[in-house]
Amino acid sequence: MNTQGRLPLIYDRGQSGRRGVMPPAADAAERRSALAGIPKALRRTAPAPLPEVSELDTVRHFTRLSQRNYSIDGQMYPLGSCTMKYNPKFNDRMASLPGFSELHPMQEDADIQGMLGVYWHLQELLKHVLGLPGVTLAPAAGAQGEFAGMATIRAYHKAHSPHRDVVLVPDQAHGTNPASAVLAGFGVREIKSGPDGRVSMENLKAAIDDRTAAIMLTNPNTCGIFEKDILEISTVLHEAGALLYYDGANLNAIVGRARPGDMGFDAVHMNLHKTFSTPHGGGGPGAGPVGVSEKLVPYLPDPRITRNRDGSYHLSAPGESADSIGKMMAFHGNAGVLVRALAYGWMQGGKGLRDVANLATLNANYVLAKLDPETYEQPYAKPCKHEALVTVRHAMKDHGIKAFDVAKRLLDLGFHAPTMYFPLVVPECLLIEPTETESKETLDQFIAAMNRIAREIKESPDLLHAAPTTTPTGRLNEADAARKLSVCCDWTFEPVPEVAAKG
Repeated sequence: MNTQGRLPLIYDRGQSGRRGVMPPAADAAERRSALAGIPKALRRTAPAPLPEVSELDTVRHFTRLSQRNYSIDGQMYPLGSCTMKYNPKFNDRMASLPGFSELHPMQEDADIQGMLGVYWHLQELLKHVLGLPGVTLAPAAGAQGEFAGMATIRAYHKAHSPHRDVVLVPDQAHGTNPASAVLAGFGVREIKSGPDGRVSMENLKAAIDDRTAAIMLTNPNTCGIFEKDILEISTVLHEAGALLYYDGANLNAIVGRARPGDMGFDAVHMNLHKTFSTPHGGGGPGAGPVGVSEKLVPYLPDPRITRNRDGSYHLSAPGESADSIGKMMAFHGNAGVLVRALAYGWMQGGKGLRDVANLATLNANYVLAKLDPETYEQPYAKPCKHEALVTVRHAMKDHGIKAFDVAKRLLDLGFHAPTMYFPLVVPECLLIEPTETESKETLDQFIAAMNRIAREIKESPDLLHAAPTTTPTGRLNEADAARKLSVCCDWTFEPVPEVAAKG
């Protein structure tokens, strides 16, 4: 493992007695007063072993660390099905306005009319984008939105057809789909795809019975292909008494061009970071609004935002909606993310949102057309939608090079790796999503890097086996890295004796 580029720890930068802040010394009476409320077992017997550094050293240390991070503000993130695209700074400016950033969630409706207005207008915008009459902003992330949509479907079937307890999931679906279905109380049945990477109508029809509650799919699907039989799929499911759930992870490929509601979907979750350029935080912050058809509106989560006749806004109290599945979180929605989403939607307008889909699709097909077709085989016929799917299975067979090796070598050439080994239906695959925010010049640089790797596979495959060699750390054992976390710090903290004795 290459560790030559490792930065010193902040402890290594310290000098005894050095300070960044000099607080006034407390007298004996103040110290006694401060200690009075702290149980003896929790009091320190020695000073905390904190680094002793100046403010300048601290700022420089953490600035250097931040520059080691790969970020969308610095480089391209070609992650298929993740949509890591640029977040306009205008969104941040709007979310940081004091009227939004300094609110408290327990304020009365009359004091937060501006925020409730943002919520209501965003709901209306999303209704239009989705082609559905009901929207909730309650879920705090896409995965929670997925669960909320499935819980809504579950509540509907409990009220109308409680025997329906099985959800159909295509074999190329996102992994959260079956997990959300099970969490909502359903069983899952997998549907094998056809040779074209789409849902097989033959397999679908064979799987439907009187227990079928819904199908979960996205369109375009995770192979980057539009499900051209979607209206037939919708008709077949609805005639059988089942519903359609739309995984909104790939909505950015059709936003402004086609609407899930018009395709026959009954519930849709949206990942706002994918389609509306909000931050894609590692587990948060996030937002996963859900849109539903008329029959599912009564079951949406509480609370809900409505506009009164006088133009004011109202946030309902839990329990006002008798059939609701209940609350998704302590307070309503992730406010900062929702403000950013509305700012982006209004800034884009209808034409701008159509351009999102147009350019996302154009960029993906441009990349697909320029990659070396001998090395990066296309498992399905062109064109794709917003993400390009290729496989290096021949490189694996002929040169022992895996998709994993290609991804690691790409790091040496200055690019984040694409998604690897997903969807599972294609071996040794790379799923590349350039997004609509990348320029042609950046795409050309990425394509040149990929095609350079294609040449290296044939001429010097050991380069790929050893990669990465230019990053601060080399190739890690990723399984052990997840199970045995090491932060490279051997500093030993002194335990408080009384607490240590109690275990």
